[in-house]
Amino acid sequence: MKRSIAILSGDGIGPEVMDQTIRIIKKIEEKFGHQFHLQYGDVGGVAYDKFEKHLPEMTHQICEYSDAILFGSVGGPLTESHLKKWQDCEKNSILVLRKKFQFSTNMRPIKVFRELNAISPLKESIVGANGIDFIILRELLGDVYTGEHKTYIENNLRTATDLSLYNEKQIKILAHHSFKVAQKRKSKVTSVDKANALDTSKLWRTIMNEVSNQYPDVFLEHMLVDNCAYQFMINPSQFDVIVTANLFGDILSDAAAGLTGSLGLIPSASFNEQGFALYEPSGGSAPNIAGKNIANPIAQILSFVLLLKHSFELYEEAILIEKAIHQTLKNGFRTQDICFSDNNYVSSSKFTDIILSFI
Repeated sequence: MKRSIAILSGDGIGPEVMDQTIRIIKKIEEKFGHQFHLQYGDVGGVAYDKFEKHLPEMTHQICEYSDAILFGSVGGPLTESHLKKWQDCEKNSILVLRKKFQFSTNMRPIKVFRELNAISPLKESIVGANGIDFIILRELLGDVYTGEHKTYIENNLRTATDLSLYNEKQIKILAHHSFKVAQKRKSKVTSVDKANALDTSKLWRTIMNEVSNQYPDVFLEHMLVDNCAYQFMINPSQFDVIVTANLFGDILSDAAAGLTGSLGLIPSASFNEQGFALYEPSGGSAPNIAGKNIANPIAQILSFVLLLKHSFELYEEAILIEKAIHQTLKNGFRTQDICFSDNNYVSSSKFTDIILSFI
């Protein structure tokens, strides 16, 4: 297979974990005879240093002519957030890409590796009983983030409003995606909303019910967002596919990531209606550990695994990488963020060495 991948490593630990992932990509090429044309683009602070833009036109073009985008991370130290290099860095890069390519659906798999049950903040009796393995699908282009934002004075009081807006087409796109994903898993969708208080959620629930009629083999349930957060803590194994709006999804996906014990384990993917996608780890740029060769590469590698599955339909290759990661963990190898002892972890590159040996 010949495919083109846009590589946008970005800032902080982005280039480090991307380098380890590229080693995996090269190994898969060699083992299966594929040709992955990697096109490198600057994004974030590193792009600003060169072009005084967080997302230069050249990077736009690289993404446009690629079959998929593999993204690292952007952003700098909080102490330097006032500098032009970092001001609105995320807004001007990853959020612009989402809007440009109309990435309407974000997928975040939440899975606790059995070998890492002990680092989950939940009790072993909760995590170990049935395991934690579900997917959160979040709508990306609607809701309060993209509605009108206004700050003004009313009755001599500082006042602010943020408009949450949804139309039925936006909801339908995500609804169909969620049912199709569920058909390949355990055929259960949990739609999360706040229909007891919000009109946008009432519309959300109505559209989900309508679309569900086209998928009689998938069970649909509705759950209020506050109850969903509670259920994460007491019975997370009940979930298969969770589908929710932009704001709720932003909060719940990070809360769910906490169940695994480390954001360094969580990949994600963002799709548009045509199936074009961007893949990225869920953690940030972590500038405090950049350049130390200690960042966990698993989330970035698993983002490539998602790319293989969803953009290229190379399931054998994807499963092989997943098994290699499991085997590496099973043999006791850990990066610092998932290791109990400060003196008993391996470097990012060494960890990748072991994964490669199992591939």
